[in-house]
Amino acid sequence: MIIKVLGSGCEKSKDLEENINLAIQEAGVAAVVEKIEDDKEIEKYKVNSTPAMVIDEKVVSAGEQLSADEIKRLF
Repeated sequence: MIIKVLGSGCEKSKDLEENINLAIQEAGVAAVVEKIEDDKEIEKYKVNSTPAMVIDEKVVSAGEQLSADEIKRLF
């Protein structure tokens, strides 16, 4: 599984990335987390707000601060 965090590197993006890593660890899934901060790259996903989360090229959240438990349900 490839998980991408879309965001400008702000505190909310960092928090989402931490929660994703925690969810991966708790769920015991194999995943690679990539951070996308380039505006042009983020635009390709057509999200209206960040931070956003993409799992295997599908946008699963945008503009939300998800908890580790919420993220695990998206796996």
